[in-house]
Amino acid sequence: MTDPEVPETVAIYLRLRGLEPTGRGKRRRRRVEDDENAPFTPGRDPQGLGDVLIGWTAQAGWEPELSREDLIRQWGEVAGEGTAAHTRPTGLERGILTVACDSTAWAKQLRLMRAQIVTRIGERFPEAGVEDVRFIGPDVPSWKKGPRAVPGRGPRDTYG
Repeated sequence: MTDPEVPETVAIYLRLRGLEPTGRGKRRRRRVEDDENAPFTPGRDPQGLGDVLIGWTAQAGWEPELSREDLIRQWGEVAGEGTAAHTRPTGLERGILTVACDSTAWAKQLRLMRAQIVTRIGERFPEAGVEDVRFIGPDVPSWKKGPRAVPGRGPRDTYG
């Protein structure tokens, strides 16, 4: 059973250590150094694609940005369909969501409802980081713009 060149005691020692001389009956075993691929360990169960994507976005740190985009996309559900028809979110900087309104009346009414809207946003999109909402009315033409604008009170100055 043993090779005539290798003494029997050395062959038994090498076989027990898994270092059999090359040639006969050598059986290789794959060494598992990490438990990640071992069967019946946690994390080996199949997962849905949505769960995998949620894990990846959390690991990459994309949750705040994606939550902000979801807030903008679902503004109609947050503010209500009637309100969303007259408003649109325009920006989110330093925790302040800016919402443009069709008229100053809409802006004033929504300013009175600010606490309710901020609470609703905080409940639905906590990762977005919205701390306050600023409602602005429609843009009006300004006399302060243009190449020939002069500093001071402007063309409507009635003081004498």
